[in-house]
Amino acid sequence: MNKVKRNKYSAGAVKFMFWFLEFRKEVQLLAQGKSFDEIKSLSEEENIFGASTPARATMIQSTLTARIKYMDPSFYDLFLESDVATQKLYALTGCFVHDTLFFDFMYEVVREKMIIGTNVLSDADIHIFFKNKQEQSEVVAKWTDQTITRLGRSYKTQLFEAGILDDNKMSTERMILKPILDPIFKHWLEDFGYSQVAKALEGIR
Repeated sequence: MNKVKRNKYSAGAVKFMFWFLEFRKEVQLLAQGKSFDEIKSLSEEENIFGASTPARATMIQSTLTARIKYMDPSFYDLFLESDVATQKLYALTGCFVHDTLFFDFMYEVVREKMIIGTNVLSDADIHIFFKNKQEQSEVVAKWTDQTITRLGRSYKTQLFEAGILDDNKMSTERMILKPILDPIFKHWLEDFGYSQVAKALEGIR
């Protein structure tokens, strides 16, 4: 069983961030019994995500809610009982299941790098990935070079914040930091249909 839904390719990640602290806050509220609608109201009325503008608050809340809704709710308590490194991987899973192109980048580029033992991600790798996607997808083919550059930067930033890339942000080459998956997190991925995510994170076939 594979629960990773294939959404249409989107360049939305040029606006999105990893939003880990905000993700954790929303999961905490859900675990306490709050509904998504109640969390939306709290965001609008009390700015619980600390957004700079109402429009930004709406973007954060709607994006996080979409990510979380794609995940089986059984992860709430497991998330809260996990260490921060594992919590970040739950949050990254939310990014992957929400953003199919980002997941494909992780699966086709970063995972392959880990498999062959070349733990360096270069800007050239990112360029090749998007060039291939432009040949495969009419949607991606219409994007400007600027959009693609911003997407690549967003992917690197999110992977860095999730603990997957080193912090050498000025370099055209970044070291891939292969995570060691917590057994409970790995079992959850496999039990609820996200085994492709586990393979992407562990760098296995």
